[in-house]
Amino acid sequence: MSECLFCRMVSGDLKVPKVYEDPDLFAINDIHPQAPVHILLIPRRHRATILDLDENDQAAIGKLFSVASRLARDKGLDQSGYRIVVNCLEGAGQSVFHVHFHLLGGRPMRWPPG
Repeated sequence: MSECLFCRMVSGDLKVPKVYEDPDLFAINDIHPQAPVHILLIPRRHRATILDLDENDQAAIGKLFSVASRLARDKGLDQSGYRIVVNCLEGAGQSVFHVHFHLLGGRPMRWPPG
């Protein structure tokens, strides 16, 4: 997976400032933020899309939501609200093919999105 941007971050080949890190996942600020708070939560295990997730990924994805909740509280979003988004395939806006979730907040979120 040497061509995968997020795998290069996992391996340490590409150094990036992390806002959270543990053995299963890490989080970084998005370089093209779509909200005042825009954090990417990235499982370390490479899966191209959520279609590739299986039972071996359940614990890491469950932990990801707990970490997202903690980061949202740390950023003061627990009162105003926030959104967690995952895009699957190009038609939905996925541009990096390594599963990752977007934590967005700090501004009003409208419905429908996109």
